[in-house]
This record gives sequence, structure tokens and C-alpha cells, in this order.
Amino acid sequence: MGYVYLYVGTGAGKTVNGLGLALRSIGHGHNVVIIQFMKSWKNTGEYKIMRKLKPRYKIYLFGRKVWVDFKKPALADKMLAKKAIRFAEKEMKKAPHLLFLDELALAANYNIVSKYDVLKALRKIPARTDVVITGRYCPKWLYKRADFVNEVTDVKAPKKTVTRKGINY
Repeated sequence: MGYVYLYVGTGAGKTVNGLGLALRSIGHGHNVVIIQFMKSWKNTGEYKIMRKLKPRYKIYLFGRKVWVDFKKPALADKMLAKKAIRFAEKEMKKAPHLLFLDELALAANYNIVSKYDVLKALRKIPARTDVVITGRYCPKWLYKRADFVNEVTDVKAPKKTVTRKGINY
């Protein structure tokens, strides 16, 4: 069974950590599948690069065009998250070298995707497939399931939010 790498915390850079691993993996000729939970925006660098890196790099978005209300998630958000988990299970059958489940920890933390569905999927990881999971917040059971856990924290940042093309998206 492959390893599960978890990147969580309130700091910036969790998705970027996973994308760095994806780039490294592609550099070795490996296949990478990225599934983004609760994201739908195609104007990100990680989505746009797919055209150049196919067939080794594939990214799939499972989110609505509106922000998720974490206090009261919509049924549509839960259905998309369930669809994303089922899609991840299908992709695992193809045994990619790296399966990146972006924002799964956050979706699990707010019960947008069920503990049962996540753990069931993670039991199906092929031997050659490593899994990266990211998210700002994460339930304890996912910390326990992961083989590697990295917490990302901001040490210093400007008071004004900065969003730069190529850095933040």
C-alpha cells in the first residue's frame, strides 16, 4: 500500500506543497491525478498547466462556483464531494503514482464528505500509489490514518491579503 501524506494548517502553501510533489513525480515519468474538492475555478496555474503536462498530469474539479458555507454545507456540496471520492476510487484502480486529494481534509472536517467514504477509499490505495491530502482544518481520525503529517503555519504575512498570479493561484 502507498503512503498517505497530509498537509494541513492555517498557513498558506498546502496545495503548493502537493503540487511540488506532483511536479517532482512527473519529472520521474510518473502519472499524477489531482482531484480538487470544493474548487471549480479553472483560472489557476495548476489547472492551466494540464494542457502542457498531459498525459502524465490530470486535474479534476469537484466544486460549485459559490463558496461553501462550512457552518451549513449545501446538499450540492456534499453530493459533489461524494462524487469526487467515488472518482478517486476509480482513478486508484489505474494505480497512478501520485493521487492528490486537494482540500479533502477540509471537506472531511466539516462533514461535507463522510469519514466512512474517505476511510473506505483510502483502504483501496494500490501499492505504487502515494496519496497527498490537503486542507486548512482536519479531523483527528485523518491525522491518525495518515503516514506523514505536516502542519503549515504562517509565521509572517502582510496585514493586507496578497493574491498574485503564479504565486497564489
